[in-house]
Amino acid sequence: MSSAPQPRTDHYSYSVYADPAMAESFDELRFSGPIGGLLARTQDDVIARYLSPLEGRIVLDVGTGTGRAAIALARRGAVVTGVDASEEMLAVARRRAEAVGANVSFQHGDAHGLAYSDRGFDSVVCLRVLMHTPDWRQSLAELCRVADARVVFDYPALASGAALQAGARRLAHAAGARVEAYRVFSDRSIRSALLANGFRAVETHRQFVLPIALHKRLGSAPATRRIEGVLAKLGLRRLLGSPVTVVAERCAS
Repeated sequence: MSSAPQPRTDHYSYSVYADPAMAESFDELRFSGPIGGLLARTQDDVIARYLSPLEGRIVLDVGTGTGRAAIALARRGAVVTGVDASEEMLAVARRRAEAVGANVSFQHGDAHGLAYSDRGFDSVVCLRVLMHTPDWRQSLAELCRVADARVVFDYPALASGAALQAGARRLAHAAGARVEAYRVFSDRSIRSALLANGFRAVETHRQFVLPIALHKRLGSAPATRRIEGVLAKLGLRRLLGSPVTVVAERCAS
């Protein structure tokens, strides 16, 4: 089990998600409407493909939030534990799992110091978390430590429209605004951190070239598919696509 020091809990990533109102509205804010639904379905399908076969696979979902990914994996046959630092988010997750009959063990914990044994899970999933954690390298090290073979996580790319929004939010946060001042990542920094922990990226999925906020304003999943399809044919998704979902595997010793 990890003995890593815990970060300051006054960081926005703790205070924002400790708000019961945020926990109740989280899925509505991020995954409602045509584009939110497209985001959720695509992510679910990508995660399921990366972890296949799912039947009986022992999976840890770190930063599970309201349990969306954990519940989807459990309904596909995985044995899932979901861990999150917010008891308020976990309360919503437990209620949602019970409503659909999904058997998920939801536990309180922190991505910077997971209370699980080395290589204790077949696979580890971590979605929309590293972009917010106070110490993303420590968090990624923990994901790798507790995974036996495979880690799947995502991040907003430095070379994407998300970088502009991230920069604006960090400026607003520095000025005192209550916003999620998330970070963006270069592919090089991600791959370097994985190698430092004995893992290597074996496949990536890049979702959108244009900012998600722009697609949400458009409000049409068919139009988004057409636009992004054209941009992909031009080779722009490979260069500028975000968010990036990565599957990494433990290097042979």
